[in-house]
Amino acid sequence: MAGPVQSIERAAAILRLLAGGPRRLGLGEVAASLGLAKGTAHGILRTLQHVDFVEQDAATGKYQLGAALLHLGTSYLDVNELRSRSINWADALAARSGEAVRLGTPLEGKVLVVHHVFRPDDTLQTLDVGSLLPLHASSLGKVLLAFGTAPLQSALESALEAYTRHTLIVPEQLTRALAEIRELGWAAEVQEMSMGEAGIASPIRGHGGLVVGAIGLSGPVERICDSQGRPRPSLIILLREAARAISRDLGAARW
Repeated sequence: MAGPVQSIERAAAILRLLAGGPRRLGLGEVAASLGLAKGTAHGILRTLQHVDFVEQDAATGKYQLGAALLHLGTSYLDVNELRSRSINWADALAARSGEAVRLGTPLEGKVLVVHHVFRPDDTLQTLDVGSLLPLHASSLGKVLLAFGTAPLQSALESALEAYTRHTLIVPEQLTRALAEIRELGWAAEVQEMSMGEAGIASPIRGHGGLVVGAIGLSGPVERICDSQGRPRPSLIILLREAARAISRDLGAARW
């Protein structure tokens, strides 16, 4: 029986390395981490980039997982499984935070809300399950764009609709915002889709660390944000704890 193909093993190792970290990696970091010569690592990265499994940042030259691979990664995960694994954690998050919780996945250039837990009070609320939200103007959508679960290029190539005067419609501004989201590990929308409303969201990861969806809190600005218009740290902590718990249930390593 033929033995393993070394080049494929090395390519797989590079993909695992890129999937396991929260940030982009440079050529030297990839080579040093895997004990490869820079020339060898560069050749493999160029091949992976050619088939869209890896993307290179034009400004820094560093690498991250590409959209094609991320889309393949989400195909194993049925939306119903994502929802079923998230229900208990979403209910607990709504109870602990006192805010509405939504779970989103990409669908045809939008965010599909696949689960919605009402804010635990007596106010009149509308069920959002099945709703489609804009990628660039929602915290759920920004997470999916930032981590490559939804294709960024397609969003940038179409005219970005201004829902309010706060919506990010300049591609360069949106790109910078997404880079910050990757660094922070969470996204926010403050009156970008609807005046008086705000939301925060965090990525949900599956096997290999691939982002397969997003979970978020939403509500009136004064409830989600402080007097300076910044998301409340206590809500961010609760949100990220829930996202990590769901991710562990889906097979992601601790992150």
